[in-house]
Amino acid sequence: MAAAHDATPIAAARPAAEGVDPKALHRRIMIGIVVLLALLPLGVYPIFLMKVLCFALFALAFNLLLGFGGLLSFGHAAYFGMAGYVSAYAAKAWGLTPELAIASGTLAATALGLAFGALAIRRQGIYFAMITLALAQMVYFFSLQARFTGGEDGIQGVPRGRLFGLIDLSDDRVLYAVVAVIFTAGMLLIYRVIHSPFGQVLKAIRENEPRAISLGYRVNRYKLAVFVLSATLAGVAGSTKAIVFQLASLTDVHWSMSGEVVLMTLVGGMGTVFGPIVGAFVMIAMESYLAPFGAWVTIIQGCVFVVCVLTFRDGIVGMLGRILRRPL
Repeated sequence: MAAAHDATPIAAARPAAEGVDPKALHRRIMIGIVVLLALLPLGVYPIFLMKVLCFALFALAFNLLLGFGGLLSFGHAAYFGMAGYVSAYAAKAWGLTPELAIASGTLAATALGLAFGALAIRRQGIYFAMITLALAQMVYFFSLQARFTGGEDGIQGVPRGRLFGLIDLSDDRVLYAVVAVIFTAGMLLIYRVIHSPFGQVLKAIRENEPRAISLGYRVNRYKLAVFVLSATLAGVAGSTKAIVFQLASLTDVHWSMSGEVVLMTLVGGMGTVFGPIVGAFVMIAMESYLAPFGAWVTIIQGCVFVVCVLTFRDGIVGMLGRILRRPL
């Protein structure tokens, strides 16, 4: 009896020891990410890092919709690419400063997300996914025909300009610092949303929508809100990328871009906080360092994706979380 009595507090204490406050763990990881962002430019090409950060923010935005909202969109390239076009056009044709160009592209993505989301959330499952794909293809063909987009040539020679009219962004390292700040702000915003009451309702809708409805939640409003928020953050990523590379092209609105962000999210870990960042780094690193293989890069990426799905379905970060018994 004494042994059983002594074992009780030990058993009760074990979860507390093993399941240390996940928010404290997440704070440490975020501090580590910020430190890495500060140190990486010392040894890694800033353009590569900026590309990773833009796509990492894009993947985080998509994961907010799929991983926490349970809504699979095959058309997120529409918001990413159209925001890039508007941002590039605003900077080049209207002469707006970088922050205003990025803001204009973000607003365009928000408006597009609101219009498309209002239509798409009327259906569920594969029908929802197909509607988003169809709407995104409409944006692609619009971008191909519209005069301001430059058609197949895109918008080239976009000026980086001066941030707030003061800070010259022609230096890659200065621009990297701006992109790192934008990424960090986006990551913190998404983290806050996930752990807010709004985020908890989203998880409830994802797990059991009929029960959420029975509890009185207007699920369509929540779905539309997370759809618009995801589109907005994707727009921030697309607008920033257009300024970084001084280019907006059809590649960013093509359906393959929507597929690529799905791969990033799944490889890193769908429904995890930091998985999309890892997935974006893996995919962009493969594109950059396997470029000598030409068209074979796509096949190699496909093989990596198949291996990930077969060996660790929760993604890289999801698998690490299971091994460490910590929610990542």
